[in-house]
Amino acid sequence: MISKNELKYIQSLYHKKTRDKEKLFIVEGPKMVQELLKSPFKVQKVWTTHEKWLKSYPDAPIELISEEYLAKASHLSTPNEILALAQMEQRPDSPKITGGQLVLALDGIRDPGNMGTLIRIADWFGVNQIVASPDSADIYNPKVVQSTMGSIFRMPVFYAQLEDYLSSQSMPVYGALLSGQPLGSFPLAVPVQEGIILIGNESKGIRPQILPLITQAVKIPAFGGAESLNAAMAAAVLLGHFKIGSYTK
Repeated sequence: MISKNELKYIQSLYHKKTRDKEKLFIVEGPKMVQELLKSPFKVQKVWTTHEKWLKSYPDAPIELISEEYLAKASHLSTPNEILALAQMEQRPDSPKITGGQLVLALDGIRDPGNMGTLIRIADWFGVNQIVASPDSADIYNPKVVQSTMGSIFRMPVFYAQLEDYLSSQSMPVYGALLSGQPLGSFPLAVPVQEGIILIGNESKGIRPQILPLITQAVKIPAFGGAESLNAAMAAAVLLGHFKIGSYTK
């Protein structure tokens, strides 16, 4: 059984202010909770409608509840069998300043779905870390967490003033710009082992004060009639090209 106070507490964690204060976030669904339980993240409490979880994870703090109470606790339109509270990972206040890494820098990515998908894409392509501007979406927002499909438990994400971060780096910065050189039109070692791929805001792009810090502006050539790609799509194309693409003409 889950108490009214517990329900109220869970619901309060859908707000960033409470998450930041309590240093806790919500994880929902079988795949996500499985990923959580396998990760180094500390689990505070788990509620489920299925006894199999009690048997599979006897040492975890799991409690059996009804579907009615899970629905009250969940933010999903169709709650899926299990919900957990996890502690935010304690990471350094600032991102690592080091060479020999592939970094994804995000400037003003505010859509939670986009942010979650970007974390998942970075995990897929073996990015070492993500550095996001402070006005980007909170990675512990439930929609972001859900969109990562478990990658949030593997991908280090830091928030920093990008102007300061980029100016302190010796690695090349590849900025996604409509005015950039088309992919494949400039020499580049494949796969790229070191560099920062900079993706801008969904509608405004990369902010003007950061533009001078870009080493190489790049664009994805269009072959059809679509006006643009969203941030996550653009990042996937760029990372795929940088990691496995051919640069021979």
